[in-house]
Amino acid sequence: MQGSPEERRDDGEDGTAGWENEERESLMMELSRMVQKVVKESSWWERRGVDCSILGAAFLSLPPAFLLLSCSQLPCFSLGMLLMGVAHAVITVKGTHLASHGALSDSKVLRKVCAVFFIEVCGSFSAHAGVNGHVKLHHAHTNIIGLGDSSIWKVPALPRTVYLFLAPLAVPVITPLVALAHQDGCSLVWRLRTVLMVALGLASQYWLLVNVSGFRSVHGALLCMLVCRAMFSVPFIHVNIFQHIGLPMFSMKKRPKRIDQMTLGVLNLPRNFLLDWTFGHSLISCHVEHHLFPFLSDNMCLKVKPVVSSYLNEKKLPYQEDTYLSRLHLFYHKYQELMVFAPPITELVGVQ
Repeated sequence: MQGSPEERRDDGEDGTAGWENEERESLMMELSRMVQKVVKESSWWERRGVDCSILGAAFLSLPPAFLLLSCSQLPCFSLGMLLMGVAHAVITVKGTHLASHGALSDSKVLRKVCAVFFIEVCGSFSAHAGVNGHVKLHHAHTNIIGLGDSSIWKVPALPRTVYLFLAPLAVPVITPLVALAHQDGCSLVWRLRTVLMVALGLASQYWLLVNVSGFRSVHGALLCMLVCRAMFSVPFIHVNIFQHIGLPMFSMKKRPKRIDQMTLGVLNLPRNFLLDWTFGHSLISCHVEHHLFPFLSDNMCLKVKPVVSSYLNEKKLPYQEDTYLSRLHLFYHKYQELMVFAPPITELVGVQ
């Protein structure tokens, strides 16, 4: 429908803005149809099975990890620490991320169960706050200043070296405290559930370290928990800031169409064997695909990656990629500009 003359004048005398908006929406719809076709042609194993198997392998690796931690020999003990640290990263990063998006099951009931189990029991955070903050805020308002600009990961008071390499080690301690602080607006039942589930997760690991691994010291068991839980905290914080901060930011009043918002404000890192399998493809090498289609599992993001990248390149749309070391170099040398001062708002016309 063409619209009234008044409506056309609001878009510009020749209706250029209105036509451009329709074009952007049609591009997103066309890409969505292409991706949905790939999803429909994929088996359950590709859509859910691969990622569920990776999570299952992480849980299966926990018994040998606890047993190795009971060894007095340093190589065996170190292997146990490494195994538990990797398993914890898979479960609490990949697992909680997929669970927050409901990507582990087609059942609504199982989605809720997975969210509570992975986010609260395993991740020591509030499922309600996690889903609202990540899915409903960050994904809905990616790189919109004050809403989805990853500002939760900024601590301007910290020097760059402390923020980038030392402060992340405190994430396991800070996470349950932040979970408690984000209970405003929740019912008493939800608050109680979160406290009980977080306590269950922490107490279970401590009990197993004492009764299976044979830790006799309370401080020793707690230190082991901290080391295992903090093992991947540094790259976790890096990934969270590298893929959004430093890219174009927008105001709420002048937000772009979805396809522009996600292609301009999201960046992929290269394939990395360790991080791809511990954090998941959607957080590393397929982050653009994940933000365009957040309902997809990690494996499906990887499968549709060639379709998405080819389409965006064909339509002359940005498909942003950079290396981990390149982003680390950028943040280290431009820390004040990117992490301390508020980033400038970018206009779509003449993106800097």
